[in-house]
Amino acid sequence: MTQALRASPLRPASPAPHVVIIGGGASGVLMAAHLLSRPGARLRVTLVEGRNMLGCGIAYSTDDPQHLLNTRVQNMSAFPDDPDHFRRWLESHRTAAGDAVDGDGAATAASFVSRPTYGAYLASLLAPWLSGAGAGASRLSCIRQTCLRIGGGGALLTVHLDNGRRLLADQVVLATGHVLPEPDPAGILSGAWQPLGDLDPDGRVIIIGTGLSMVDQVLSLMNRNHRGEILALSRRGLIPRRHAAAIPLPIAAEDVPLGARASVLFRWARGLARQAARDGGGWRDAVDGIRPHVRRLWASLPLAERARFLRHAAPWWDIHRHRMPPQSADRIADALASGQLRLIRGRFAGADRGPDGGLVARIAQPGGAAREIRACRIIDCRGILRDPRQHASPLVADLIASGRARIDPMGIGLDVSPDCAVIDAAGIPSTRLHAIGPASRAAFWEITAIPDIREQTTALARRIEALTPVTPRPGYGADTDWAMATCRASVPSGPECRS
Repeated sequence: MTQALRASPLRPASPAPHVVIIGGGASGVLMAAHLLSRPGARLRVTLVEGRNMLGCGIAYSTDDPQHLLNTRVQNMSAFPDDPDHFRRWLESHRTAAGDAVDGDGAATAASFVSRPTYGAYLASLLAPWLSGAGAGASRLSCIRQTCLRIGGGGALLTVHLDNGRRLLADQVVLATGHVLPEPDPAGILSGAWQPLGDLDPDGRVIIIGTGLSMVDQVLSLMNRNHRGEILALSRRGLIPRRHAAAIPLPIAAEDVPLGARASVLFRWARGLARQAARDGGGWRDAVDGIRPHVRRLWASLPLAERARFLRHAAPWWDIHRHRMPPQSADRIADALASGQLRLIRGRFAGADRGPDGGLVARIAQPGGAAREIRACRIIDCRGILRDPRQHASPLVADLIASGRARIDPMGIGLDVSPDCAVIDAAGIPSTRLHAIGPASRAAFWEITAIPDIREQTTALARRIEALTPVTPRPGYGADTDWAMATCRASVPSGPECRS
């Protein structure tokens, strides 16, 4: 399912409060759905998204059906008060659901479905407001443009788009998602989100990084019957652990060591894992029990301990927290057992193109030894970029330059308050500018998974509604409007989330 964006005529000003969401990926769509679905809500919402699709973002724009969610169906509903919403959607979209629906048409709550399928589900959330009919149809607009800056003050903000238009808004939500590295200008490194294209089926492939993006790449290679060696490189050689049945260990709020040193937290977590094992469970029970307390833990840590956690403990936490679906884990285990996939500890030190056109990677190994490895493809799976100072979009760069926002002291995102308000250069939280999802990573750390984002957007929807009383609208000129494009639903036969 695709939600295709296309322009429509200008609309007159509306007396309803106006919320502009910058970004139409998972975070933006969840934010819009929660704002629009609140009982009695009169808010109007405009989604600004540069791509010709809604709901997909980076994670759900893949078209490989073997790229699976790493969270079960039962935990992927968009609505915290309706945990079966996604499962019911699967049952009504059996072609998209695949193996998640049995022969009787019932969806399996414990299954792991493909990410393209979930992208289609996210896009469908806005269908009640995209149909062009009904009482709610006029409350949602979508604009296929890029936001360059946010100006204004007092009662309204002004959203400046790259086509020269401006939107007036009572509230603005930054849902800009993850930032990927720019394509390698020399063409030596391939991006993890680029198609594999033509590839020698017997050639060696080097993958930089051993996280879930590496898993996706290995599965894609195996799906096309790649026979060559696959080398996966990271400093520690750690890969995500396997999902299995788990019962979250009950952890009382008063037993959580808030503000402790990172080393103390590490020992605490290991102690919980041993406790779970003594009780007949395992480390997964402990990790899943800790998860509801992660935000409080992160917020309680001094900056020095946050930095220490990121350097030393985060890689270990990530491989236990962000696990592989069993189907994916089985195939990775088979590839390791056969020797086709090998894990290498070391640091990627660069690569060049050889005289014959092949690639040569330089690997710095533990102990200082260096080696060169030839390959037909080098795929960069080191993940997303975090420091806005190194990859700021025009919007984020302008927010920082204007003083409307600042970088958090850790350099991993914008500085955001616990209730998602963007903090300005003077340290004052905004009452009109908010950040959610990965854009709010610095304040919450664990804010990339759907269960976390749905809780965050639900709470922010309540807050925005409380902050935004209905007020008379000022006049506006030909270049300023409350919304100047609408989003129409285009539903092809398959579940792919594409333009």
